[in-house]
Amino acid sequence: MFAVKCVYIGIICYTGPKMDQKDRQIIRTLQRNGRITNQDLAAEVNLSPSPCLRRVKLLEQSGAIKGYSAQIDAESYGLPVTVFVRVSLANHTEATVRQFEADIRKVEQVLECFVMTGPSDYLLRVVVAGLSDYESFVRKRLHPIGGIASLDSSFVYGVVKQTQVFPVIT
Repeated sequence: MFAVKCVYIGIICYTGPKMDQKDRQIIRTLQRNGRITNQDLAAEVNLSPSPCLRRVKLLEQSGAIKGYSAQIDAESYGLPVTVFVRVSLANHTEATVRQFEADIRKVEQVLECFVMTGPSDYLLRVVVAGLSDYESFVRKRLHPIGGIASLDSSFVYGVVKQTQVFPVIT
């Protein structure tokens, strides 16, 4: 079965057994097809339906499964331009970092924001309708955040691989 996450004075601890291969098999199957029926999921992972559903519910309750969503083609939706933006902050005070992170969470065009090691502090994945929209995004959404020392943008012109399915752990 899986680990239950608990928080005790800022320390993450795990109680109970760790996530096992069957739980990972369930998760990988759901990552490939979140609309699969419990009956089909159970058959796919070689369990009977009741224990399979019980495991799924426990994985959801523990937070291992955070939710379900549809994978949408950005171009069909009207946002064909993806940009990776490396952000460096001017200073790293607690207030500056907290404000930047709070503000960036509110920006709809930012789909993901990662805290990074290396020359940049953050890596953003941004989607926009075109180059003029990207310029507007930078001028009207990023610059007003403040505390930013530099931005470095890389435009995606092709995708070789894109998946949400985790690799198998042996």
